[in-house]
Amino acid sequence: MKKWLMLTAAIGSEVAATLALKAALDQPAWYALVTAGYVAAFAFLAVCLRLGMKIGVAYGIWGAGGVTVTAILSAVIYGEPLTALMGLGIALIIAGVLTVELGSQRAAREHEVPA
Repeated sequence: MKKWLMLTAAIGSEVAATLALKAALDQPAWYALVTAGYVAAFAFLAVCLRLGMKIGVAYGIWGAGGVTVTAILSAVIYGEPLTALMGLGIALIIAGVLTVELGSQRAAREHEVPA
């Protein structure tokens, strides 16, 4: 459970940093949050890996989660477009990551040796 909390924190930190990057274009003081957010994101991701999450799963979920949340929040905060085609792309990203996660779980079960 802790590794999932760390992954969620990594996604949140990365999204905050990315959204701050847009704000920093007009107000450079936001670069402090950009730097802190990306450093925190990688630190949380490293902890997640230390806790045993597979890198393919962690990175896939981190990337897909970041893309999804950033696209939605940039539409809300900055008024950027979020079209039906973009929504389909986000859905496909999520479906791909879920497929990787399910495949990882299945591979782990098949790799276990019965006692």
